[in-house]
Amino acid sequence: MNTALSVTNGSFRMPRIGLGTWKLEGDGAISAVQAALEAGYEHIDTASRYGNEEAIGAAIARAGVSRSQLFLTSKVWWTDLEPGKLLSSIKRSVESLGSEYLDLALIHWPNPAVELSKTLGAMAEAKAKGLVRNIGVSNFPSRTLLEALQVSSEPIAALQCEYHPYLDQSKLLDICREHRIAFVAYAPFGSGALLLDPTITRIAETHGTTAADVVLEWLMQQEGVAAVPRSSNPHRIAANLRRGNVSLSQEEMSAITALRRSDGRVFSPTWAPQWDE
Repeated sequence: MNTALSVTNGSFRMPRIGLGTWKLEGDGAISAVQAALEAGYEHIDTASRYGNEEAIGAAIARAGVSRSQLFLTSKVWWTDLEPGKLLSSIKRSVESLGSEYLDLALIHWPNPAVELSKTLGAMAEAKAKGLVRNIGVSNFPSRTLLEALQVSSEPIAALQCEYHPYLDQSKLLDICREHRIAFVAYAPFGSGALLLDPTITRIAETHGTTAADVVLEWLMQQEGVAAVPRSSNPHRIAANLRRGNVSLSQEEMSAITALRRSDGRVFSPTWAPQWDE
């Protein structure tokens, strides 16, 4: 069952498992989204940079799913954070998805060349215009997240960042919990590396389940955490949503958490900010 995550004093709710769509394009994106909707997904995560918003919109239209049953997230690329460019980007995303609004709009990556208060002011304007229901950020280190909280006139509903057992994100998690921000984990399997980890596979064998189920359960047993695993395989897409038959003990949770390591980060492009230690 895909439970909802409620944050910001209950004013913001999102399904805890969503379909990540990075690198899914054209017919592949359509097939994956159709499989997700057939499996019962309500949360689809995309971005203007992914180049697949039109395909996702087509899949939603074909499925005939009511807009009120969906939670759509998209992101504004870091080169489009000037207010005028940002509003145009969000309008294009909304139109491409065949929707009237986004449930959540995120700043995809921070851009130190653009004043954050101006960017968040434009995000607030997009919300006031009805283009988005909630605003948030992605790939922000703790200091930039704290700055966003100080300068934003609207609540920061969500932070999306890479998160899995190899990557310690405790500093960001503490801030999110203090300020009631949803923490959305992308790359929850560490680009597949965790599915082969001996500790993960041992725990999976103990429970008679898969390594993917164990990793997702580790995330879901943490306060305030959601996840957007990506897959193009219909069986895997459905299985990610159905997870929940496993209950990890505190000892197992601790053993998985102990897998964190200094080189655990997978994604750090040239435009990335200086990450937390």
